[in-house]
Amino acid sequence: MARPTSNYRCAQCGTASPRWSGKCADCGAWNTLEERPLPARGSLRRSGASEVAPVPLASVDPLGGRPVATGVGEVDRVLAGGLTAGSVTLIGGEPGIGKSTLVLQALASASLAAGGARTLLIAAEESAEQVRRRADRLGAPVDNCYVVETGELQVALEAAGRLDPDLLVVDSIQTIGDGSIGSQTGSTTQVRECAQALAHYAKATSTATVLVGHVTKDGALAGPRALEHLVDTVLSFEGDRHHALRFLVATKHRYGATGELGLFEMGETGLVSLDDPSALLLGDRLAGVPGTMAVPIVEGRRPLLVEMQALFTPSHTGAPRRVVQGYPASRLALILAVIERSLALPAGGADAFAAVKQRIRVTEPAADLGAA
Repeated sequence: MARPTSNYRCAQCGTASPRWSGKCADCGAWNTLEERPLPARGSLRRSGASEVAPVPLASVDPLGGRPVATGVGEVDRVLAGGLTAGSVTLIGGEPGIGKSTLVLQALASASLAAGGARTLLIAAEESAEQVRRRADRLGAPVDNCYVVETGELQVALEAAGRLDPDLLVVDSIQTIGDGSIGSQTGSTTQVRECAQALAHYAKATSTATVLVGHVTKDGALAGPRALEHLVDTVLSFEGDRHHALRFLVATKHRYGATGELGLFEMGETGLVSLDDPSALLLGDRLAGVPGTMAVPIVEGRRPLLVEMQALFTPSHTGAPRRVVQGYPASRLALILAVIERSLALPAGGADAFAAVKQRIRVTEPAADLGAA
């Protein structure tokens, strides 16, 4: 059987297909499959590959990839000590949640924590003047911090090659484009190819690299979800714009565990790490109000007090509603079944609402008692 000479890839989601069709089988977009030639047999072998020799695993230094602290306590907590040389970290979150503030503070703090390490910010969304004004507003030291105002991938890589920074930040990956790729900047193809090029640079030069990405509320578009397999660490920066609390969680981390939670308070001088966030989590709690309870949970190695709220009311429709925020819906259904069975309450035909304040996601089974 003859070997095919080309395949097709969706410009929206990147799904490969052996043949053309009008509709992508994965994302459902129409007329987005683009033909791409397959490399000739044997061409995938890199030049100079014969010079790479296997090494005994026993001879590899186990301490060679130790993390370096960024100087931001909550970031280092989530990253199990800090950023590792050559690692690629993706920080995703909704626009306006404070990602640029977080990475700028990390840039300035990393330069101090590492004893004058050089840091480089690729500002693809803002001008250098805007970055400097934000640094002044945050009171962040700018010594040994460099900025390049560009949205072109090659310009960014050339600037990084000349400076040879210890930490490289790209803000944001959606606004970086490669002119050699035919698709529009911000498309799935552009985001994926640019991220892959930056990852290759990070591995080749042992440069800790951070990519900032936007996520829409429905998780659509070519955001960080298309890049998770390309990077070493995926961080999610979340919070409520109407509240000062922000939290950082790792959904993927090749250099440590993913159970830690970093908590910040957004103030006039930027993000402040919270060593004891329970006061902020319960700051506006009204004691003695029915349907609310302070519940102790453990996130990673940190104990927290969060407020759970629940409402149980007769349903006036044929299909009772189950509305849950920050708590597993399947566990709420189980609790309602136990209540109906054990207490003889008509829970099956009632509307039930449950929420954890400040948008914190609670997965610990100990919270079930508080919900009940």
